Amino acid sequence: MTTALLVMIALMWLPVALLNLGKGEAKGTGAVTGIVGAVVVLGAIIQAAVFKDAFTAGLLFAHGILYCCVSYALLTGLEDLRSVGNVSLTVALISTIYMLLFYTGGPVLADGTQLVGKSMYLAMACLGYAILTFEVWLAFHGKLGAGIVAWSLIIWVPIGLWIPAFWLMAAGTLPF
Repeated sequence: MTTALLVMIALMWLPVALLNLGKGEAKGTGAVTGIVGAVVVLGAIIQAAVFKDAFTAGLLFAHGILYCCVSYALLTGLEDLRSVGNVSLTVALISTIYMLLFYTGGPVLADGTQLVGKSMYLAMACLGYAILTFEVWLAFHGKLGAGIVAWSLIIWVPIGLWIPAFWLMAAGTLPF
């Protein structure tokens, strides 16, 4: 489920990046962003309810809700983006927590089990998500140019979305 969602999220990241580079228009980009956001939130519900994976669902919920907020801003022509930026800051902090948990593997329980497996690749991906959403917060508060966010999104699409998704779907493992 999550791997397919990662592929789909690129359908929003690239158009938003191109919009920030002056290519495209807000309403069409807002529409695709809203669709992606809604599907990610729905995917998070399925991940938690059907696959019994609340851990992955939490990260999907955070990002899906941010995408819905960005969609609203684009569709309505919201001029003061600081409130959406504040949602992005919250997602950056959540992604940082996920990064730390993937890096350490999470706590070891009394019986010796570890609920969150250690994954260097997912730790790196979550670090990238944290940086991206922190950049959005800075941009929406007027502290960072839209072009920097755009190029970060463009660079991170293959690294943080496509490589883990396609590698997992094709090989059953992550690159490292």
